[in-house]
Amino acid sequence: MNIRPLQSLRARPDLASRVASVPYDVVDTREARILAEGNPYSFLHVSRAEIGMPDSTDPYSEAVYARGHGNLIRFEQEKTLLRDTAAHLYLYRQTMGTHVQRGITACCSTLDYDHHIIKTHEKTRQDKEDDRTRHIKTLKAQTGPVFLVYRDKPEIDRLVATIEQTHPLFDFVAADGIGHTGWTCPDSATLMALFADVPAAYIADGHHRAAAASRVAKECRAANRHHDGSEEYNWFLGVLFPASQVQVLPYNRLVKDLNGLTTAAFLEKVTPLFHISDASTPSPSRPGTACMYLQGKWYNLSWSVPTGAKPEDRLDVTVLQERLLGPILGISDPRTSKRIEFSGGIRGTHELEQRVQTGEATVAFSMHPTTVQQMLDIADAGGIMPPKSTWFEPKLRDGLFVHTI
Repeated sequence: MNIRPLQSLRARPDLASRVASVPYDVVDTREARILAEGNPYSFLHVSRAEIGMPDSTDPYSEAVYARGHGNLIRFEQEKTLLRDTAAHLYLYRQTMGTHVQRGITACCSTLDYDHHIIKTHEKTRQDKEDDRTRHIKTLKAQTGPVFLVYRDKPEIDRLVATIEQTHPLFDFVAADGIGHTGWTCPDSATLMALFADVPAAYIADGHHRAAAASRVAKECRAANRHHDGSEEYNWFLGVLFPASQVQVLPYNRLVKDLNGLTTAAFLEKVTPLFHISDASTPSPSRPGTACMYLQGKWYNLSWSVPTGAKPEDRLDVTVLQERLLGPILGISDPRTSKRIEFSGGIRGTHELEQRVQTGEATVAFSMHPTTVQQMLDIADAGGIMPPKSTWFEPKLRDGLFVHTI
């Protein structure tokens, strides 16, 4: 792993709680407007700049990217964001109930990404990658970090523990109850040396951000006759967490219709493929099970976990896709199908019930969470997980640290 300090543009400490915003891709325009309402400091004015424009505005129009760039400049001019006078690594701690995770905020190498030292586990969508590429190029900044994990290294944990004893840059609890605390790391050189012994990092969240950063770096290298490798465009903003500290929640599925089948015909097709029983709870208790909500009733689906297959073939989401969603419900490509939607586990099973009851969906599936170890194994094997296999929580906040290129 190659990491280096960044001369960050970061939220002013007394405004950090108002600047910090959820990642751009976990809310739509309407939700972003609601979250930013009455808060001129919200970083959503940069990451989802269409919220300050007419309702009819195309969020992918040049005007939106330009508005985001203008808002970023304004935030710096008005000192909502402050430019550090020197480059630093930062410690970023998040607390969600009893769960605590501690990550190092740093510049990560786009070459490490290109050479698979930073490993991926999902395919990117071209339209989303194009969006982030345009966003980085227009704003000349990476405005949200990539969430990375690495296999635990006790020496890093011990150094992090000493940093936590110092005075923080910011410390606040957001409206959703999640605590966010940040520190400047006083000894960047030691941390850089420790990470140089980390053989690989894994993208948990932010595949499109990382892919876009790599694309921008390639374009800038090609355009720069004097490229020497020191340029900021060669690096992207990341936060690196030890694997044992991160938390994965389920990623649930909702399907709009039964592919022309009646309820009875659908259940008749499902029954030979799974052991079906009435569910005592809407959440599966173990791998190899899922809960299905249909016509006001929860069912438990269970199966024998496939053995001898590739690690990605043993995932619950893979089994559900290949046995039920594809052949029975006709969702051949969940990446592009308009008949399936996904609900992060933070929203709970109540949302699944509500959306089926209101007719937005006909059937919903509550999944058991994929494990971090499964993600690591699949990435190490060069495999690809099905879309929406993992929901990491808590999410990193945008706006606390910005890397300009």
